Amino acid sequence: MKHANDPFRPTRRAALIGGLSGLALLGSAPLALASETLNVIATTGMIADAARRVGGDLVEVRALMGTGVDPHGYRQTRSDIVALTRADLVLWHGLYLEAQMERFFEDLSRKRSVVAVADSLPKDTLLSHPDYEGRFDPHVWMDPETWIAVVDEVTRALSEARPDGAESFARNADAYKIELKQLATYAAEVVAQVPDSQRVLVTAHDAFSYFGRAFGFEVIGIQGISTNSEAGLNRISALVDELVDRKIGAVFVETSVSDRNMRALVEGAAAQGHEVKIGGSLYSDAMGEPGSYEGTYIGMIDHNVTTIARALGAPVNAGGMNGKLTQGS
Repeated sequence: MKHANDPFRPTRRAALIGGLSGLALLGSAPLALASETLNVIATTGMIADAARRVGGDLVEVRALMGTGVDPHGYRQTRSDIVALTRADLVLWHGLYLEAQMERFFEDLSRKRSVVAVADSLPKDTLLSHPDYEGRFDPHVWMDPETWIAVVDEVTRALSEARPDGAESFARNADAYKIELKQLATYAAEVVAQVPDSQRVLVTAHDAFSYFGRAFGFEVIGIQGISTNSEAGLNRISALVDELVDRKIGAVFVETSVSDRNMRALVEGAAAQGHEVKIGGSLYSDAMGEPGSYEGTYIGMIDHNVTTIARALGAPVNAGGMNGKLTQGS
């Protein structure tokens, strides 16, 4: 039973759109022929990037949600519906990340191959949240080690959709997972240089709990797991007091969330004589611009780790793990 004030609950209009869109689904999706490129649609950039890395030349991948797009409130457009109903394979995150599209994917799965790649994660690896009983935090990509298991599910889905490419997919996945392990190692080494007293990450919403668990940070989000929830004045006032009392010197905005609340924290702390700076802009629910380093999963996490560590006092190279980070990205 969903509560009336559940921020994850799809609106009546969204549910209606999802139900009606199911009427447009024509035919079933056959397995792709060996001579054909597998047409894959992914909801988020992170999933699309994994599908490209694993699929290589055997797949053509499109991400529905681009730079700065918030998946929590995203609803399928008419053009999305057309693309999704024509795809050989649809990859979505699950764990109620794409809350407004869930009904649509339920309908679509009756006619097309549709896989929620994060739903396969063992429940004991997932984080719950005290504000949302019975739900798990969907932001698993913030821990590269956890994301490896999602890459495995992407690989399985691609291999099932195109069995003749399974060996190629497995080779590509193995090579990609080596890079992900290197990313996890780099992240651990970099954040280890942040002084213990500064290991507090204050962000716009609760998207970084897996990061905190993996790398030993206390994480404070103004909003809850979903950006559809609102931070009240009491919440902001309490966080201002906490920033002042604990002498926290930096907070972080997110590329897919309004910075209004973060600016309110900075101004509130200043009114009490405590300076808080914006430590940088982090990629939370979406990656950087397509074609850029930050527009890849590895670049996204490299940017976040490097930005956080530098802002909180670690002597870290601004170029990041591979020296590819863009200044001010």
